[in-house]
Amino acid sequence: MIKIDSIARRILGWKLNRWDRWYDYEKGIFIHDSDFQPEKNLDHAMIIVEKLAELGFSYQIKDASRVCFNEICATGETLAQAITNAAYAIIEQHSVADSSRMWQKLC
Repeated sequence: MIKIDSIARRILGWKLNRWDRWYDYEKGIFIHDSDFQPEKNLDHAMIIVEKLAELGFSYQIKDASRVCFNEICATGETLAQAITNAAYAIIEQHSVADSSRMWQKLC
């Protein structure tokens, strides 16, 4: 759930409204956590692909279970899971970069 929550917040820009749902400010709708399962549902995973494309990431399918967004690649048992894993890898990579900049300012 941490992976999906991170993607919803940091990539899609959704805000946690309650422990079990997010709010999409762009569309003005609530999304229940059971209505957003990108690891299991390819249509949900494609929402992530579309948002990352808007943010300047190019999407490439390397094979049925491996995808890349720019130079960041990931695998999964399914295409949907690979997309979700790659999106989370982007978050992890950018989180490390952000914390490194913070430490440079502090030290």
